[in-house]
Formats: sequence, structure tokens, C-alpha cells
Amino acid sequence: MTQSQAGIEGELLDEQRALKLAELAHVCGVSVEQVHSMVAEGMLQPRGAAPEQWVFRGVEVIRVRRAVRLQRDLELNLPGAALALELIDEIERLRCRVRRLEQHLGAWQDAD
Repeated sequence: MTQSQAGIEGELLDEQRALKLAELAHVCGVSVEQVHSMVAEGMLQPRGAAPEQWVFRGVEVIRVRRAVRLQRDLELNLPGAALALELIDEIERLRCRVRRLEQHLGAWQDAD
């Protein structure tokens, strides 16, 4: 296959889509047991009282894949990956806050 024939593969992710436990595991290429461990570690927040009833939001796919990459690439254990995810989440929240403040400041400066 030449370079011009090579395509980009991807998967559309509907953030509002609900996934059951087995679906999440399949989509992320992990075992159901790994998902159980991530829930126990607090990395994932399923709705439902028991694993048979668990439903995950589409954005949890990103969290699982990110956790798997952290474990593989940085050789982190599960608690280490959970901490790294928390820090990444905090960075993303802070970046959003900075953008909002910059927009607000820009609007305020434009008013002068």
C-alpha cells in the first residue's frame, strides 16, 4: 500500500452514549476484570448498583484508554495511573479556567 492509499482509521465517540460493562471492556480492549479494578480504584464512575447494572458514559472510554496507555508507556501500577488521571483532569480544569479568565479579561479590556 502506498502512502497515498493509506487511510486514517478512527472511531466516533458519542459522549452521551451509554455502555454496559462488557461493551466498555470490548471497545477499550481490556478485560472486564480490569474495568472492575478501575472502578474500585475510583478511576471510573459507573451508574448502577451492581456490575451487572453498571452503565458507563462514552467519555469513560477515553479514561480507560488513557489509563491503559499510562500503565503501558510509563509502567505505572493502577494506583499510579489513577493519580496521573486525577492530575490530568486537574490540568484540564485549570486550562479551561485560564481560557475563561483570558476571554473575560479580553472582553473587559475591549470595553475600555
